[in-house]
Amino acid sequence: MMKFRFRRQGADPQREKLKQELFAFHKTVEHGFPNQPSALAFDPELRIMAIGTRSGAVKIYGAPGVEFTGLHRDAATVTQMHFLPGQGRVLTLLDDDSLHLWEIVHHDGCAHLEEAIHFQAPSRPGFDGASGLPSLAHITVVLLVAAGDVAALGTEGGSIFFLDVPTLTLLEGQTLGPDEVLRSVPDDYRCGKALGPVESLQGHLRDPTKILIGYSRGLLVIWNQAARCAERIFLGNQLESVCWERSGHTVVSSHSDGSYAIWAADTGDSPTAQPTVATTPYGPFPCKAINKVLWRSCASGEHFVIFSGGMPRASYGDRHCVSVLQAETLVTLDFTSRVIDFFTVHSTRPEDEFDEPQALAVLLEEELVVLDLQTPGWPAVPAPYLAPLHSSAITCSAHVANVPAKLWARIVSAGEQQSPQPASGASSWPITGGRNLAQEPSQRGLLLTGHEDGTVRFWDASGVALRPLYKLCTAGLFQTDCEHADSLAQAAEDDWPPFRKVGCFDPYSDDPRLGVQKVALCKYTAQMVVAGTAGQVLVLELSDTPAEQTVGVASLDLLQDREGFTWKGHERLSPRLGPLPWPAGFQPRALVQCLPPAAVTAVTLHAEWGLVAFGTSHGFGLFDYLRRSPVLARCTLHPSDSLAMEGPLSRVKSLKKSLRQSFRRIRKSRASGKKRTVAGSKLQEANAQLAEQAGPQDVEVTPVQRRIEPRSADDSLSGVVRCLYFADTFLRDAAHHGPTMWAGTNSGSVFAYALEVPAAVAGGEKRPERAVEAVLGKEVQLMHRAPVVAIAVLDGRGRPLPEPYEASRDLAQAPDMQGGHAVLIASEEQFKVFTLPKVSAKTKFKLTAHEGCRVRKVALATFASVACEDYTETCLACLTNLGDVHVFSVPGLRPQVHYACIRKEDISGIASCVFTRHGQGFYLISPSEFERFSLSARNITEPLCSLDVRWPRGATHISPRSRESPKLSQANGTPGIILAPQSCDGSPDPICKEADTPEPPEAMLSPMSIDSATSADTTLDTTGDMTVEDVKDFLGSSEESEKNLRNLSEEEARACAILIK
Repeated sequence: MMKFRFRRQGADPQREKLKQELFAFHKTVEHGFPNQPSALAFDPELRIMAIGTRSGAVKIYGAPGVEFTGLHRDAATVTQMHFLPGQGRVLTLLDDDSLHLWEIVHHDGCAHLEEAIHFQAPSRPGFDGASGLPSLAHITVVLLVAAGDVAALGTEGGSIFFLDVPTLTLLEGQTLGPDEVLRSVPDDYRCGKALGPVESLQGHLRDPTKILIGYSRGLLVIWNQAARCAERIFLGNQLESVCWERSGHTVVSSHSDGSYAIWAADTGDSPTAQPTVATTPYGPFPCKAINKVLWRSCASGEHFVIFSGGMPRASYGDRHCVSVLQAETLVTLDFTSRVIDFFTVHSTRPEDEFDEPQALAVLLEEELVVLDLQTPGWPAVPAPYLAPLHSSAITCSAHVANVPAKLWARIVSAGEQQSPQPASGASSWPITGGRNLAQEPSQRGLLLTGHEDGTVRFWDASGVALRPLYKLCTAGLFQTDCEHADSLAQAAEDDWPPFRKVGCFDPYSDDPRLGVQKVALCKYTAQMVVAGTAGQVLVLELSDTPAEQTVGVASLDLLQDREGFTWKGHERLSPRLGPLPWPAGFQPRALVQCLPPAAVTAVTLHAEWGLVAFGTSHGFGLFDYLRRSPVLARCTLHPSDSLAMEGPLSRVKSLKKSLRQSFRRIRKSRASGKKRTVAGSKLQEANAQLAEQAGPQDVEVTPVQRRIEPRSADDSLSGVVRCLYFADTFLRDAAHHGPTMWAGTNSGSVFAYALEVPAAVAGGEKRPERAVEAVLGKEVQLMHRAPVVAIAVLDGRGRPLPEPYEASRDLAQAPDMQGGHAVLIASEEQFKVFTLPKVSAKTKFKLTAHEGCRVRKVALATFASVACEDYTETCLACLTNLGDVHVFSVPGLRPQVHYACIRKEDISGIASCVFTRHGQGFYLISPSEFERFSLSARNITEPLCSLDVRWPRGATHISPRSRESPKLSQANGTPGIILAPQSCDGSPDPICKEADTPEPPEAMLSPMSIDSATSADTTLDTTGDMTVEDVKDFLGSSEESEKNLRNLSEEEARACAILIK
């Protein structure tokens, strides 16, 4: 039945203004390594590096904190990138044969990246009409000549076209066709065959009129463009790449048979020459092609030859290698992912006689590796950013805000001991361009990531650059199935080629049971809990010195001898016995093994009480790690929860059951709908007349609540523990407060236990002999039986309780223990506040009924006002299965703002989202990248940087007009502003008219949506099931969104050069 309720007219303008001062949505920066890189470039003058990706992203990096991001309008692969030296411009070639010129421009003191113009290569035959020139077919290579003012374009047809770079227009009359080159070649070199595609173009450092052209069939030509003739000709095998030494005296070519040749370019009167050196480094057996070769000269005479590929085809054809050869020293750098490209950092000043390379940077498919070539042994240089977050697959993440300076220094010190720096001071990061203008962060933030191989990595998330600090390994505590790394290292010690393992990307895990599922850290006591896939719960403590100790092991049976249940999943991990050596850092103090050994689904730590709570799909337990004794074990299984005993691989029965239940609900809803048809038509007429009388401008209509199907009590996996929480609050009566533990399950059950925690002796290291006791105080069953996502207790002022030790050490305001406390229970469908200790409902908000979505992530965050530093509000931030972020007031649960944050199709991104205490968040946009966003108008972490560029004389700024916001589009298709000027084929983009384009609103301040359509409900928990309804809802919502996009007016679609996805 449809109901209308009348509210007071309009909204409070003062509150609306306050919302704008508190809340604002920004996607600020992408942390990690770009997903699927495809191209690399380096500007030796500005010392900046550019990476292009298969999705069309352009990312430019300088010193830590100096980052620029852009995205091509079409999601095409970036195949080549070339900097215009010193100008802050980069030319990109896509696989659709379009060229794009990007500029780093300054606005309001900060630099950002914009696309200026682009050029689409025409491919029709007879492009030049009367001249009969060949068509500009597929572009294979680009060379910038004449200080970047002209670009030479080599094509698949063997022709070379010349392009004016500032305007991206073809220069007529300068095209070099293969026939013209063949006329300069001796007859015995022609062999009656075509030259093949242009494989490589190289320019002379001191003479811009000379170009070294390499054709795929093996012909090398030094072409004088001014005289239109060939000065030198070399003939080799099938060509892969060419390098021209800086003096112009030496040419190095690499070939498809795994060989490279060195040619003398300035000796003899004959235009043809033979190579002075021709060698197959890893012969004599057949080898793979050498894809790229570099020659770098040194004053000592011991020049560098650096090449990729060339490995023996039969024995090492699957290796990804870059070889570095200097005199008699050869090192074969062995990587775990494919080599994309590489460059050296060396001197490029014309007055310098030698290159003297300082560093080698290798871009791989999964990481960036930089080697110091000036230090003996050529050690790897630690990267201050671009670290591969996914060196092992990320399985969980957590954020710790306001880390104390002492703990921060100890973690950094432990990380430095793991990877000690070489004594030489030359081993510094070579990419140092630009200046970081961002202020030093006022507080330190840690991002913890758990991985599939049992490691936990600590990242400095205080600023733009996500810097690795420390790595914790838990695998050493267990006996794993295989230890392949050690055997490989020993076997390859004296073998040929001289392999050297480089890089940290290692996608293979010794044992999948080692995977980290949950992480919790106490920043005041430096204690943490790591819980894994096989039910292992590890309590660790930070130590500044190495130690050798035995770890105490305890088991906790969560089934409590319940009959009729047999675990069919994986076995538990076997711990190593006896004293074990542990390096400085986090060292294990206790190991708790849950039985059955199912994956841990929730964990929480209270260091002040010395307790850790953990839950699985079978129940939850409480452990006193000071006395190393179990306190509580509670089984949450329903009698029909047989699926919980089958492990993660047996899902056939679950799928059948889900399909059956889904079809029953569909039949039931159809039958009930027919009965209401007659009465519903009369009701609609009455409601329509009532709405016309009231008028839409005078009344605010409360949206209709959706009918929520109640969940059955015997749903599979109803016993999964979703959240655990410790609080000092009133549970037994209103006069006495004390320690409590709360647990929420997948079936909407909430268990509250009153704890008796004896006071610790002075120093807090050991507890008296009296054990901790736990007594069940309350048990709440939510009527809608939706999974409980989070629990939080609010004090008498409606504020969340402080963390352990915050109040006792005067680090936070003490909670109000005089007024009545309340508990906030967030389920997947609604938020509800209950009074304590009576547990009576106080207020609630039905999110699923109003918005048609399900809650996935919840956090309490503090929002500070941009207008007044002292004014803050604590609110509830929530992420839904549609990817929207909603913010609610606490404890009133009034909707404040909501934003579209993540695409609803990005299920992994929604599942990986983590909120911070100050209104920011992280989520994975790819396996290797975190997107950072901010909900706070005050607390924003974004790149603020500048770059000193050298504009050529007479050059004009040709990019579209500057935007107000320096934030560009997100590189992986996430919502943002895409700077994409329009252009016609073969002509530069017209300059954008000075028309005022309305800026998209930063927030939607309306509290709720009236016409919310039925939305997707894809369960993100790996233990959940996907039903027919989920698929139908998902497809339906996708079709609706496409229909809405098609209904956009053409005026909005053409509004200037800003496209919002």
